[in-house]
Amino acid sequence: MGVTGPIRVVVAKPGLDGHDRGAKVIARALRDAGMEVIYTGLHQTPEQIVDTAIQEDADAIGLSILSGAHNTLFAKVIELLQERDAADIKVFGGGIIPEADIPPLKELGVAEIFTPGATTTSIVEWVNANVREAAEA
Repeated sequence: MGVTGPIRVVVAKPGLDGHDRGAKVIARALRDAGMEVIYTGLHQTPEQIVDTAIQEDADAIGLSILSGAHNTLFAKVIELLQERDAADIKVFGGGIIPEADIPPLKELGVAEIFTPGATTTSIVEWVNANVREAAEA
């Protein structure tokens, strides 16, 4: 059975990073593209993010991380999704993430990483092409 309705995305700012302008820009771009967006606000724990994604029946979680804790925070979100039988929720993210850290993050299960300079159009197109496809499979 196919998925009906718009793609649902939780946009979250995990950890202690207090800079949320980029997350808000992405949340608005996804919303303007017809997706349902749940923005969790600043200083969310991985547990809070996963709880929200499950409660909101999200198709994806978009993490914005500028703090340098991307390896730990992405890994914890992926781990919690697996523990909660919610590994079908696709995780993507962006922020200040060194190129050398991207392949290990993808091996953990992060679907895509957007680095500074990524356009909102490219992010919307990626979500439309990859999240809905995975949800319908």
